[in-house]
Amino acid sequence: MIKSPSVELSREGPAIETATKIILLAPAERKKIFLYLGALVFLLAFGDPNGGLMDVSISFMLKNKLHLAPQDMARFRMVIALPLYFAGFFGFLRDRFSPFGMKDRGFLVLFGLFGASLYLVFALLPVSPRRLLIALPLLTCAFLMLSSAMNGLASSLGQQHAMSGRISALWNSFVALPGVAAFLAGGWVSDRLEALGLNEAARLLFLGGAAILSAIALYGFLRPRAVFDNLAEERPEPTRVFDDLKRLLRHRPIYPALAIWLFWNFAPGAQTPLQYYLQNALHAPDSAWGAWNAIFAASFLPPFLLYALLCRRIALKNLLVWGTLAAIPQFTPLLFVHDAQGALLAAAPMGLMGGVATAAYIDLLIRSCPPGLQGTTLMLSSGLYYVASRFGDVLGTSVYQAFGGFAVCVAMITAVYAMILPLILFVPRRLISYADGHVPQG
Repeated sequence: MIKSPSVELSREGPAIETATKIILLAPAERKKIFLYLGALVFLLAFGDPNGGLMDVSISFMLKNKLHLAPQDMARFRMVIALPLYFAGFFGFLRDRFSPFGMKDRGFLVLFGLFGASLYLVFALLPVSPRRLLIALPLLTCAFLMLSSAMNGLASSLGQQHAMSGRISALWNSFVALPGVAAFLAGGWVSDRLEALGLNEAARLLFLGGAAILSAIALYGFLRPRAVFDNLAEERPEPTRVFDDLKRLLRHRPIYPALAIWLFWNFAPGAQTPLQYYLQNALHAPDSAWGAWNAIFAASFLPPFLLYALLCRRIALKNLLVWGTLAAIPQFTPLLFVHDAQGALLAAAPMGLMGGVATAAYIDLLIRSCPPGLQGTTLMLSSGLYYVASRFGDVLGTSVYQAFGGFAVCVAMITAVYAMILPLILFVPRRLISYADGHVPQG
């Protein structure tokens, strides 16, 4: 099963305070792990109440049927995302508890069933902004526990087997694939809301969500040996909550990694202003917004696949710098478009420019996790993603309305991305000086 003997990696000094045991696996074992994680990520991406299919469709319900203004839409999205801002708490629960004695699989079973039940209940109720303000946060709480299990499991496997880069590439790819389909379906559903009716369309969406989360609950009963027999116990004895929090706060590598992730996702104007710019200024139909997001998401796939190859040959330090340099001008192609067709064409190079950076930043996050607290760290990054994106959306919408154009949004996004480069200097060199699949020395 194990191709090479285990290697003890001792990380000394105040920057990294814990020890990680690294075991390099045979290729056949790694492939089984990737297959298991890929299928799980795929299911979660389709069941996410804040993901492509649900998010795109609900945004158009609010805009077209309930007639929310841009600023009201941005505020609504910020409010329903409230549980997401505290995603780290859900990760902390994952790190400390084990439902049914099944650990991550127990969370999949328990909260898959709970989330499916919620979807079914709200599928039977009429749609209104107030009801959506209740339904979406509750569904999000269930989904955050599922995400915590998946994030913690993937991070632990990546650290323990020196394959954080390949897991990052796989993770991002399997999120992007259903994202493409979801965005296309979301736009298609939106274009047919008039024929289906608001409540009928919402019912179909919620029933689909119930089916996906039921499948996730069933998935939790699977226990492939290649995955779980190769997963070392990182918390052999119970620890106090205060001790875990203190260890997390003292683990210095997480701070630059989380800061980079925060800046990467703070893109003022990339959501609500861009949606209204496409439709109001470029006169695109509802389906074009879904199509734009689908093209944008699909264009990340080639650099993700490229990253899976590069990360085994090039140190993460270089990939971080190269990826960031490519990503800084990501939104500038939108300055040169004058119609909806041009915007759709611009989405492809924009996605290509951001792919390596995204994979490298998640690779860094996985490497930065303190052992035993992977769920907490990865969910902290998830919370930061939503804080940055939703508050950036509110800021970008305000600026868009004040200046009446999208160019100022592009300028702000470019300036924020450029600020990531100096943050890379604060990442501990020992953490990024080696390529994926290599055991760091010293």
